[in-house]
Amino acid sequence: MNYQSEDEYLHDIPLMLAGPMLQHTEPESVTVWMALKQACEVELTVYDTTNNGTVLGNSLFQGRRSTISLGKSLHVVAVTARSLNMYRLRSDRIYAYDFQFIDQTDQTQQTLQQALCSNRFPTVNISYFTHQKPTFVLPPNNLQDLRIVHGSCRKPHGHGFDTLPILDCLIEETANQPRKRPHQLFLTGDQIYGDDVAEPLLWVSSMLGDALLGWEERLPVTQTKPGDVAYYTPKQLPPGHRADVVTHQGGFTAGLDNKRAKVASHLLSLGEYYASYLLIWSPVCWPNAFPQGREMMRTRKATKKWDRQVQNLRQFIHTLWKVRRTLANIPMYSIFDDHDVSDDWNLNQAWCLRVLGQPLGQRAVQNALLAYAVSQAWGNTPWQFEADQSGEKLLVAAHDWSASQGTDTAAYEAIARYVGMPPNNAHTGLPEFVLDGSVLVLDRHPKAITWHYTVRSNCHEVIVLDTRTWRGYPAEQKPTAPPMLLCPQTFERQLSLPLQQTPEVQATMVIAPTNVFGLKIIDRIHHWQLQRDQVFATDVGDAWNINSKALAKFLTTLFEQRQKIVVLSGDIHYSSAVRLSFVSTSRDFANPSVLVQLTSSAMKNEEPITRILHTRMKHWLLPEKVRHWIGWLNPPDMVEQRARQSHHPQMKPDWNCALEWIPRQNFQTPNFGTNVSWLRTPRQTAKNDRWQWLQQLMFWKSPWFQDGREVVGVNNLALIQFELTDTSNSYKVMQDSYWFSSWYPTRIVYSRFESQL
Repeated sequence: MNYQSEDEYLHDIPLMLAGPMLQHTEPESVTVWMALKQACEVELTVYDTTNNGTVLGNSLFQGRRSTISLGKSLHVVAVTARSLNMYRLRSDRIYAYDFQFIDQTDQTQQTLQQALCSNRFPTVNISYFTHQKPTFVLPPNNLQDLRIVHGSCRKPHGHGFDTLPILDCLIEETANQPRKRPHQLFLTGDQIYGDDVAEPLLWVSSMLGDALLGWEERLPVTQTKPGDVAYYTPKQLPPGHRADVVTHQGGFTAGLDNKRAKVASHLLSLGEYYASYLLIWSPVCWPNAFPQGREMMRTRKATKKWDRQVQNLRQFIHTLWKVRRTLANIPMYSIFDDHDVSDDWNLNQAWCLRVLGQPLGQRAVQNALLAYAVSQAWGNTPWQFEADQSGEKLLVAAHDWSASQGTDTAAYEAIARYVGMPPNNAHTGLPEFVLDGSVLVLDRHPKAITWHYTVRSNCHEVIVLDTRTWRGYPAEQKPTAPPMLLCPQTFERQLSLPLQQTPEVQATMVIAPTNVFGLKIIDRIHHWQLQRDQVFATDVGDAWNINSKALAKFLTTLFEQRQKIVVLSGDIHYSSAVRLSFVSTSRDFANPSVLVQLTSSAMKNEEPITRILHTRMKHWLLPEKVRHWIGWLNPPDMVEQRARQSHHPQMKPDWNCALEWIPRQNFQTPNFGTNVSWLRTPRQTAKNDRWQWLQQLMFWKSPWFQDGREVVGVNNLALIQFELTDTSNSYKVMQDSYWFSSWYPTRIVYSRFESQL
């Protein structure tokens, strides 16, 4: 990719920059998202298939929609196909889909294959069948046939191999088997990283963003004295040199506590956030070559860091073709967490005041939310983006803002309104809050789009929570106090109402991006940091159990409506399973009730500490023990019971619960696990072969030592299944966490967590 010659670069890449990504899919409609370099009308057709998906059948659904122009060379659409004769898609069937692209300038047409290919990409394969069409299946009628995949935290330059391509292997192995093929993918946060961006990645994102938009954004900064600049363009804030501006002008907290490197290449502009989504979903917009560190950096240390990050990014790019094929062949749903904007996003009231009270901080957050809306939320909730809906008005405002090259104030204000940005007080310049009971909630326009949603099938429901933008900040406590992750009115809207809509369902899953329960040592660290008021260093306030009242409300709201709950979570860079048994004296609850929390993190961002947790050492030195709580209903609260606790509560508890960690079973190797020739770049393969003799000396990389008992602490992706037990006519839930072995030769293995519901 040569950014010196934009026309030449755009000529070399295909029409389709990213996608097709299959998103919200149900018996009545199918939605597919994509990004194109030219304005087109896109026609989507869904077909039946025969012979186990190998032969295309009749056309069942059709839909058309024109792309929305977000820039000179960036045109995005999520097109929905529906039946014209009330036909409903069925379980146990394989369906295929195809496109026609009609150029809005000269009315010429292109097929899907033509849109995927170019001189630089002469062949692109996004299918598992010879007909070369992407395919999908709907969830089954029986819970024991359901296959759900989930994961979180995918940082392109993060340590270790990207595990999302493993899903391509899972689908490929079972592509012609509707009951065994994975049915849905849920990405539970940190799909991109607004902070902690590699310098070479910012170099690509910044120039790609400007090239696609066709203009340079003016990022506002505060003028403290005459002569200070009023704005910066992205190119004036080069990679590795943004820490001061991001921390002091933007107010962001990711660089505090001696972590300047985390924000030295922070995303800020709209083009950078747009570009980041194209780069994580598709190989198309990545450059053929990166400059060397000595050309870009001034010091030897920075040069070595640049070159190391380039190698990590090359590995990430090497397997993106599998990611692209995966996302075309399984319905994908997502929800943001903090890094999709910036570390600590809306963590507490102090963060909101610090960041949203700064023009640059407010602009960056709004840019991140707009990019999320058009790149993820549109496909999650396509009904919000239909004619006359708030999402459709947001798309018009995004087009107008870009068409004016960032000068249309009305369009900018409309974007703020529809993504839910709080208004700022005219006198203080700080964001406005509204009171909800005893907590403060960021104000927003009533027409703002909603980020939470529910997915339902014949056998299950998935309630996806937005725990970032509806937090309740304690009104009578200091601004750094841990919030309620859902304010009182949102408990009703996001949990109670969806649960009441389907009282009879085989399985209920709730996606809580941050953990409900975590490791005991992490809880202790959080409470210690809270006492020292050092909350930003370790995200104190993101875990549910740091605010006992909010956690009690969460549990009782769930158990009032369901006896068995599965919570899917991410965020904390390890995979695990815990089981909570809940018993109440109230007749409003069924006894006993069970909640199983299944965590899968990170897809690509393992850390030294999580690698230690992954081994047997964690269980030897600091094993997790059963924990007990007692709780009350009115007002909701709970207290952990400790072994040496001598005093008794003044009020008789209304309920009690016990938490136990589900042991990780011995790893197994799937059928496709030994053939991973696609994994490494040629350079990495040669380097690995040179040092394979050292493997025998590294006992900590041996299979036995790596087979820990509690968590999977390396990069992982989780597959969830249910099994009907013979004795009690109830289900057990199983999470298979797939990861790459650290011993030679590298292979894909999985560790199973299994719990009775």
